[in-house]
Amino acid sequence: MKYLLPILLCFTNAYSQTVNILFDATKAEMAGNADWVIDADVFNIGYNSGPAVVGQGNESNPQKLPTPAQAGVTSSTAETFWTGALSGWGIDCVKRGYHVETLPYNGQITYGNTGNTQDLSHYKVFIVCEPNIVFSAAEKTALMNFIQNGGGLFMISDHTVSDRNNDGWDSPDIWNDFITNNSVQNNAFGMNFDLQNFSETSTNIPTLPGDSILHGPMGNVTQVMWSNGTSLTLDPAQNASVKGVVYKTGSAFGNTNAMCAYARYGSGKIAAIGDSSPCDDGTGDPNDALYDGYYTDAAGNHELLLMNITIWLATANAATEVPEINDEEPQLNIFPDPSDGKFTIHNSQFTIHSVDLYNLLGVKIITMSPSGGGEGGGFSVDLSDRPKGIYFLKIKTEKESICRKIVIR
Repeated sequence: MKYLLPILLCFTNAYSQTVNILFDATKAEMAGNADWVIDADVFNIGYNSGPAVVGQGNESNPQKLPTPAQAGVTSSTAETFWTGALSGWGIDCVKRGYHVETLPYNGQITYGNTGNTQDLSHYKVFIVCEPNIVFSAAEKTALMNFIQNGGGLFMISDHTVSDRNNDGWDSPDIWNDFITNNSVQNNAFGMNFDLQNFSETSTNIPTLPGDSILHGPMGNVTQVMWSNGTSLTLDPAQNASVKGVVYKTGSAFGNTNAMCAYARYGSGKIAAIGDSSPCDDGTGDPNDALYDGYYTDAAGNHELLLMNITIWLATANAATEVPEINDEEPQLNIFPDPSDGKFTIHNSQFTIHSVDLYNLLGVKIITMSPSGGGEGGGFSVDLSDRPKGIYFLKIKTEKESICRKIVIR
């Protein structure tokens, strides 16, 4: 069966470039008892019935770059390094080697505007956590073009009737308006947010051992906890790639009651969850009552889920950037796969010179050389000391290099 390997570094060095991630703050993400920002040094914004007004309140007014500078983040840096309910998420991104920024309340959502220093063309991932101001027609077009040209959009909603800035719009309606009413392609993602309000802890997760979001670099996601959130309805007829990966308790793994879903569109990707509570690290705007959903709720699974999604969105889209590989060519076999880390590579045509092991981020972990030349009997590999998850092998012979996905479980 032919498939496209989702790892660019088997072929190029594209990941030597920094991945830029932009957190939105233009859609009243700071209104009411919410603080969906990675860092703010000033608290002087108010929301009467719509956009932010400086000097009319005490909500966070996040700046473009978090302070202290992210260059000072180390593996042991705490989320309190920055002041924002999304600071934990932001710090985790920097620890992965990403560069993070905020689009301030008066920033512009554009794509292809050379006069905008924060144009979406400069970023790989755009994260919008519970928007409370509807997207304009121009902004919808920019978002669609951003995704279509290889960007990753993370859509985070909250429950119905959650209008925090009193303008008549709440996040499920805002996201559905964007999805279904844009000038590029309506209903392109194969998903819509339901107008629901429910709270529950769910372990209703399909068995998908190769899924990059459920079993990504941060670890295996086993549960989620919605604290007044909503769900999604999926429509594969609109987008065949749409997939639900977490469902409400008791629901079938189908097209209704998905709590987390994702899809591909053009050269880009979209991911969606139905509650903003998992993003909250419990600290931020001192004028708000914040709760620790990122680290504490769902036994710590929210950090794994959100970061696995972020990493997936930031990873190059195999559909346009990686050549097609035939996994059923008889000259190369890997058995067993999945494995406990111990497997054998057989190549009946060519001698194996070396095997490089990569993780999901495209980082080479180790190079292995067969002691017997790798011909005939095969090349035995022992990776049982590696964490469980998805890896990629770049198998080099005297004629070619072949990339294959493996699963260690």
